[in-house]
Amino acid sequence: MIAAAVAAFVPGTAVLERVINTSLALMLFVTFLQVPLPELGRAFARIRFLGALIASNFVFMPLLVALLVQFAPPDPMVRLGLLLVLLTPCIDYVVTFSKIGRADARLLLAGTPALLAAQMALLPIYLGLFLGDASADLVQIGPFVHAFVWLIAIPLALAAVMQLWAARSHAGACVVAGLGLLPVPATALVLFVVVAAVVPQLGAAIESVLRVVPLFMAFAVAAPVIGWTVARVARLDAPAGRAVAFSSATRNSLVVLPLALAVPRAVPVLSAIIMTQTMVELVSSLIYMRLMPKLGACVMAKG
Repeated sequence: MIAAAVAAFVPGTAVLERVINTSLALMLFVTFLQVPLPELGRAFARIRFLGALIASNFVFMPLLVALLVQFAPPDPMVRLGLLLVLLTPCIDYVVTFSKIGRADARLLLAGTPALLAAQMALLPIYLGLFLGDASADLVQIGPFVHAFVWLIAIPLALAAVMQLWAARSHAGACVVAGLGLLPVPATALVLFVVVAAVVPQLGAAIESVLRVVPLFMAFAVAAPVIGWTVARVARLDAPAGRAVAFSSATRNSLVVLPLALAVPRAVPVLSAIIMTQTMVELVSSLIYMRLMPKLGACVMAKG
């Protein structure tokens, strides 16, 4: 709300678009820093959890998106925005939301590198399947590789180096402890920068935005139910099941936005659609945090 107000009353906030990638890299670095290296092994050792997480996000969510995109406007740019944001599971603030919603947030956090690598590998393939020849005209592989290196590989490597330093040095441990306070402020910074940069450009895309809002709302209702169902079929405990449900419902809008902005003529339609999904998702997440623990308790009581 503050960012939107600033964008409305302060001219020139669109220039903040230049620092979106930098703020994202900071947010992802401090997020990855919260994943102790042994926890990565723990996530991969939980085969059923990881299998449910991958299946829900990269098999069942694409099937849901395939259904929803049939109701999207025929404009390739609108459909690209819908696909970019709905095919990519969140790796950042979903951890905070899932923790509040009594999910196994540490297990989900440990699984984020696998989610990230999988979505970067599969997204170009899915876009080709959904968009056909239009995907080659709209999406180039270069921005995807650039985003993976600078937003994922380098922050993850730096986080690993910092953890090794913390394990061997008191000074390193103090630095890492201090950085551990930053994930929430860093996420807030990214949201502020993105909203302030994009809101001034939304006016020209309002018609397209209004046509995709019902699709984002339908996804917000169906996705957590599908995720929870997959988790139950995999016989996960309630906290792990909630983590799969949260991951299925929460999308990677902040990370895919720089990819979208690299598409020719992306502004205003593409960026407006992605930010609209973020707004719908943030409201939905408040509901998830209240309902998800009750769902798990109900299932456990019946068991």
